[in-house]
Amino acid sequence: MTRKLYTVLALLLLTVIGSFPAHAADSITFNTRSRAKVAPGSGTLQVLERQVAWDPSRTAVVVCDMWDKHHCPDATARVGEMAPRMNEVLKVARQRGMLIIHCPSDTMTFYKDHPGRKLAQSAPKIETKIPLQGWCSLSGIKEPALPIDDSDSGCDSCPNCPEFKAWTRQHPTLEIVEGDAITDSAEAFYLMRQRGITNVIVMGVHINRCVLGRPFAIRQMVAQGQNILLMRDLTDSMYNHLKRPYVSHFRGTELVVEHIEQYWCPSITSADFVGGEPFRFQADTKKRIAMIIGENEYHTCETLPEFAEKELEYRGYRISYVSASPEEGDPNFTNYTAISGADLVLVSARRRTPPKAMMTLLQAHIAAGKPVVGIRTASHAFDAEPINAAFTSWPGFDSDVFGGHYGGHYNNNPSSRSPTLIEMVKSNASHTVLTGIIPDEFQVTSHLYIITNLTEACVPLLRGHVEGKNTFEPVAWVNTAQGRRVFYTSLGSRDDFALPAFRRLLLNGILWCLNDPLQPKPKE
Repeated sequence: MTRKLYTVLALLLLTVIGSFPAHAADSITFNTRSRAKVAPGSGTLQVLERQVAWDPSRTAVVVCDMWDKHHCPDATARVGEMAPRMNEVLKVARQRGMLIIHCPSDTMTFYKDHPGRKLAQSAPKIETKIPLQGWCSLSGIKEPALPIDDSDSGCDSCPNCPEFKAWTRQHPTLEIVEGDAITDSAEAFYLMRQRGITNVIVMGVHINRCVLGRPFAIRQMVAQGQNILLMRDLTDSMYNHLKRPYVSHFRGTELVVEHIEQYWCPSITSADFVGGEPFRFQADTKKRIAMIIGENEYHTCETLPEFAEKELEYRGYRISYVSASPEEGDPNFTNYTAISGADLVLVSARRRTPPKAMMTLLQAHIAAGKPVVGIRTASHAFDAEPINAAFTSWPGFDSDVFGGHYGGHYNNNPSSRSPTLIEMVKSNASHTVLTGIIPDEFQVTSHLYIITNLTEACVPLLRGHVEGKNTFEPVAWVNTAQGRRVFYTSLGSRDDFALPAFRRLLLNGILWCLNDPLQPKPKE
């Protein structure tokens, strides 16, 4: 091989090596999550998860407005709870060679003599194609309105806190060490550009305001062409659960995270830095609903999962299904251990005799005072003869749990000449479960059930009668006996699930049982 050929090969090798980014061997891998429409014009989103590797020397971590105190005590407490985990992340980020930029807005006077403040101020100003803004507002061009109504002060359990500047510095738990920068302005971007930093991880509060709008935060950095990742578990929102979309405070934060993942940038969690599970606030407990489904008449094996997906899962509830086949009398329920961890059990079964172990779990749930919801055939869910000693029945389930006795049904023909008509019980029209239900009489295709012996602890909400007859039967009620919250309705056919009034009723009943916020009545 000639010297000339050796030279050519060597040059080719150097070219290949030079094509790899600097410090590639020291890169850090992140597990990112984003959201995109399945197809253009589609309303269906898919969650996209992939790994990306970033060069730490070209990466900055921005800490957004982690103040020592906030005008809302709840916000102050959540920052204090989150700060220790965030500090551990910052330690790892420094060790890996990332630049830490602390951005506690409106507190620069406190840091005026700090070396980190002088470091940020030393970065030369630059001209940008897109002007750097002091605040990047929602424009409606790149993104629609936020999925939460944050038009009030955003305080949750202590609403309407008077707004004032309560902060004087960054939370003291977050260490600021030599080499860190401190700013609350476009200086952050000048410093990044000076150091050749093109990757930015944003963490801090509040996600629906500062984390999006500050001059060092997501909208601004995206506009300047930086690669952005949101650390979704180390953030919080200013959201009051009594405002649209009437979900828990923590679910409201998650909805804004999902908004950002769709319109602005992917997200990661602190687990990519410190291992273990992502951070979660102590009060952020996901409520679990176990749906017992086993009936062969009303197709609730189809209607209930569809209802749960559209009405419950987006609110953050975790749904488990304890199911038997639609075959009449099938006692072989699957996944019944889900009952033991459920905050609420919903029953839609008809004359089934479940395994004894399943019945033991259900009885323990009820004995513990946990809520129960029943629809349609739940009034005679376990009223049958067991096929053998491994299975069991509960003939008095309707009276024992729901507080009323099922006595059969009228033989009317609801779909034609003898419809079932439903109306509110006027004396109880202000009950929470009737929130948003139009009080006018409506018609259903379900046969009207005969219900007797409602206990004193029951509050009837809806009643029904067969057209042409003056005999009324309770159709929906709540039962608070023994301190439990129980809701039952004899509605629940496939046609009923197509009615907005029924869907709202069932949703209200579930939320009331869980003592969770309901959407208010629509304006007249």
